[in-house]
Amino acid sequence: MRPEAYDFWLLDLDGTLVDTEWAYTREVFDRVGEQMDYHFSDREARSLWHGLVGSRDVYLDHLGFEPVTFWETFHRIEDPKERVEATYLHDDASFVADLDVPAGVVTHSQPFLAEPVMDSLGITDWFDTVITCSEEIGWKPDPTPLHLAMEDLDIDPDTASGVMAGDADTDVGAAWNAGLDAVHVERHGACDRGKCVLGDYRVSSFAELWTRSASD
Repeated sequence: MRPEAYDFWLLDLDGTLVDTEWAYTREVFDRVGEQMDYHFSDREARSLWHGLVGSRDVYLDHLGFEPVTFWETFHRIEDPKERVEATYLHDDASFVADLDVPAGVVTHSQPFLAEPVMDSLGITDWFDTVITCSEEIGWKPDPTPLHLAMEDLDIDPDTASGVMAGDADTDVGAAWNAGLDAVHVERHGACDRGKCVLGDYRVSSFAELWTRSASD
């Protein structure tokens, strides 16, 4: 793969470019559990936080929760300042700053969390657009958020080549549904996920893309 060959890049945020300390994730699920009279196991918390189970809403149904109620509770619990303090940038994400083509974020993280996190890490100006998914817009693998990002970037998908990169199978699905190539960066491993996620490119670090390009 030659990353510079693409006319534009779209990337997921949480788990792909940034991540949070486990202690913060555990505390959030403890607080949510108190509100919903349920104890989330470490496995359930990790699966929901990182999307290791595919559709989070389907998994919530499996656990006996109404998804809308769960997410409303979840978002009431999260505090932007605490989220910022617990979030770090993956070392291999810095390649985005060097891209010479338009780049955008398409994330499930809501604006009241995504914006302060990106600002605090100094990565906001890496991107030409940020699309936060919602019930109105749709959630990945729905391609609608990606189409909106391409509109913001003034991209004609029929004439421009693009790629979507993310850590979840829903990112890959959204890319393919939007007619883009997909990069899956595996931050956890198939054992934790319970399956292998296929993509046009499968890496454990974005640095591998440049290593592969050099050997082409």
